[in-house]
Amino acid sequence: MGLRGWKHAWSTTAVRAAASLALVAVITTLAYSVLSLNATTAGFAYLLGVLAIATGWGLAAASIASVAAMLCFNYFFFPPIGRLTIADPQNWVALFSFLITALVASHLSDRAKRKAREAETQRRETEQLYALSRAILLTDPGQPLGPQAVAQIAQIFNCPSVMLYSAETGEVFRGGPVDLAFDDQQLKQAALVGVGSRDEQTGLWIAPVSLGGQPVGSLALADVELSDGALQALLNLVAIALERVRTLETVSRAEVARRAEEFKSTLLDGITHEFKTPLTSIRAASTAMLAEPAELQPGMLELATIIDEEARRLNRLVNEGVQMAQLEAGKLRPKLGPTTLEDVVTLALSHFPAAREEGRFQLVGGDGTKQRIFADLDLLALAVRQLIDNSLKYAPPGTPVTVEARAGEAGVELRVHDEGPGIPKHEAERIFDRYYRREGAAQDAAGFGMGLHIAREIVRAHGGELTLEPAAAGAQFCLTLPRGEEHAE
Repeated sequence: MGLRGWKHAWSTTAVRAAASLALVAVITTLAYSVLSLNATTAGFAYLLGVLAIATGWGLAAASIASVAAMLCFNYFFFPPIGRLTIADPQNWVALFSFLITALVASHLSDRAKRKAREAETQRRETEQLYALSRAILLTDPGQPLGPQAVAQIAQIFNCPSVMLYSAETGEVFRGGPVDLAFDDQQLKQAALVGVGSRDEQTGLWIAPVSLGGQPVGSLALADVELSDGALQALLNLVAIALERVRTLETVSRAEVARRAEEFKSTLLDGITHEFKTPLTSIRAASTAMLAEPAELQPGMLELATIIDEEARRLNRLVNEGVQMAQLEAGKLRPKLGPTTLEDVVTLALSHFPAAREEGRFQLVGGDGTKQRIFADLDLLALAVRQLIDNSLKYAPPGTPVTVEARAGEAGVELRVHDEGPGIPKHEAERIFDRYYRREGAAQDAAGFGMGLHIAREIVRAHGGELTLEPAAAGAQFCLTLPRGEEHAE
């Protein structure tokens, strides 16, 4: 309660006390001068007046009226009349019995009234909280929540001024018919520190809004009388509203991303279809030309060979691009079949003829090379090819790239190790993220930062895992797959 509230309460109490004394005076005049009632009847009249005062104005006014009624009862109705003394000792018992009865009855009446008032307050607060929760559920998701929330709080709780601070956006929203000259930094400080405050001068109440122990904002209300439970419930509703908006925004972004992935996949499917038709024609023509090399001049034969090789390469790139898009969209389903790591490595290395001619590959074959696995041969070879390509990009020219296959405790393992600069620890957690590239990679090697991400997703689609292992020098990746028997189960 603010200073103005205290002044109002004191002035109300003073007025009621004066009115209570006036009522006692009226009862005394009627009982003594007008009706000439005896002491018993006058006592009942005083008691009824005190009960009426307790019912209407509370215990404080009733207590004052009880004391005044006792004095008047003694002065006007107990002998000797006109003096504040009692001749008969039995009348002392009657007088104090009257006083105690009046006070007890006043207390009981005031308590019953207070309980009824508290019940009414709780009912009203419950209705207000229900109305606010319903308004939060019905907020327009297409409009900002802040202005809607403060407007609803001001209207439902009859609050002249409401201010809401959102920690996520840093915005302060104002509502209500009165715009207070208030420093927004106090709201931000309340959210940061997590401690509320109340200004007794202005009646402004400020409290932090938190959800799950984490601050999400703060709320300021002016001239609002709510119980502690209702205030806490109000803060919880505001916190839920802010969290609901954040969740809706997250879902919306996820939906946009999902639709973008679907659109990309659809677009690539269309492009692939358009590419395949001319590529098929080019390959058919080059194959027909190469079928009779004797009829071609040496220069034409060389051109036909180049056309055929590049057409095959372009066709492979188009197919891989579609597979990558399907993988990113979550639509890629590996076509599992029995194979071995030896077949996978052989197919992957076939795409690096220059490096093979230079002798850069060191193949370490253990018992894992012949171990049967269930996998999509082309797709898994694409994952291994991404690992090898990554090693060739970052390893110094001429240094070897070791490819080792063996049977491990967790399944069949394939390791690719290079003698390049390695990967720092602070990058190890992010190296598989989409579009992430090593520090300084833009100048050192071409690429978009998708190779390792695609490799890991392909391995995971096969029920395996791709990890970065510590190495004395360079970088070492370990690809683990379940054995064929385990996968079949």
